[in-house]
Amino acid sequence: MAVPLRTAALGGAALLLLMTTVVSPSAVASTDTDNSFDCQRLAEAEMPTTPVDWLERSMLASQCYLFQARAVRISREGVRTLALVHEIHDGVVREVASYLDGPAVVYERYGRVGRNAVLINRAAGGSQAADLDHVERYYRLTLGGEERIAGRSSMRLDVQPLDEFRYGHRLWLDRETGLPLKQNLIDGEGQILETFQMTELDKPTLYDKPVALEPVHDMPLGPWQPGWLPAGYTLAPLPPSPGFSGKTVSHRLYSDGLSSFSLFVEPLEEGSKALLPGLHRLGISHAAVRHLSMNDRVMQVVVMGELPPEVLHRVASQLQYRSVERAQREPGP
Repeated sequence: MAVPLRTAALGGAALLLLMTTVVSPSAVASTDTDNSFDCQRLAEAEMPTTPVDWLERSMLASQCYLFQARAVRISREGVRTLALVHEIHDGVVREVASYLDGPAVVYERYGRVGRNAVLINRAAGGSQAADLDHVERYYRLTLGGEERIAGRSSMRLDVQPLDEFRYGHRLWLDRETGLPLKQNLIDGEGQILETFQMTELDKPTLYDKPVALEPVHDMPLGPWQPGWLPAGYTLAPLPPSPGFSGKTVSHRLYSDGLSSFSLFVEPLEEGSKALLPGLHRLGISHAAVRHLSMNDRVMQVVVMGELPPEVLHRVASQLQYRSVERAQREPGP
């Protein structure tokens, strides 16, 4: 059974994950030589007609529109209101989400746009949504009807998982821009875990210049490898981490194109705050914690994300240590 976990105890590891999942959703990683995407392509695009076209439009719009908005976040923990800002300066994105009630919490991201497969395809002049085929292998996409959200006409997109390894999504996309006006996160029993809805969207404007894409970094092959991953989840690029020295943390991000989870491994030094092994609840997310003894050191493993808790627990329980030489001979999943 999941038990509450004090967010403060997670320190920097939790902050990294929250910044990733709250304001910078991850997509399928790709490598390419293109360094920017021209947002004006959206001004010339035709109205989407298929579910995958609507999903692609939403992914692109979420990066290319300048806007300010008010929103509510509804979960089992109650209702919170937020102010959202999405700006682009000299091709670099700044995103801010500020809670307006309860504890004063602000999440901010400033940097280049993640190099997801859809942006890479479009930057290279592609006109098809072939890069979303990966998503369609693990989700069933269907269109619902039109509804009015935040005073704007929207199209509903239902995203149903085809297995038990991920949650479902229901999106209401602005017909004019493609921006997500409302989102539901849905568990395997059809219960709504969270609703995130804009209540006011202030004059979204399409950025008139290219946006910069995040450079691709080589992912060094570390000794900690997952013995099991849910089908469809692959390693996504992150800035390179230093090795295990002092209190450094190894962080890996895995994504299926719509959902993601993070894997952290760090040594527990004397006097450091350890998390209790087991499953912990973090709002609508969960964290699976495991302690491992390694060469007279105790390593703490944390797997976090908006996935079913039993999936996170299975990833953590099957994490393996292999020497770099062995990992090179036998690459992990």
